[in-house]
Amino acid sequence: MPIEVVDNSSESRFEILVDGKVAGFADYRLLPTKVVFTHTEVSPLYEGQGLAGRLVDHALRMSADTGLRVVPLCPYVAKYIERHPEFKDLVEAAG
Repeated sequence: MPIEVVDNSSESRFEILVDGKVAGFADYRLLPTKVVFTHTEVSPLYEGQGLAGRLVDHALRMSADTGLRVVPLCPYVAKYIERHPEFKDLVEAAG
């Protein structure tokens, strides 16, 4: 089962694709120096497979690679960062 994460910038979200079908997404708002993650969701058909973690990990790495700070308004993204301290230096407080 091929899995791929893509940045669907026209929809302002990262998507995780399983066999070419959208299995989940992480919505964001892109600002000049930061990306605000607002919501993460995985289809019930794909829950429990670690896809949300793969999706958020990829999104955070892409943010770091482009030099963007991260505002984790989405509770899942905030919890992921809390569990993965390598991303804590990306976090910018909301406001």
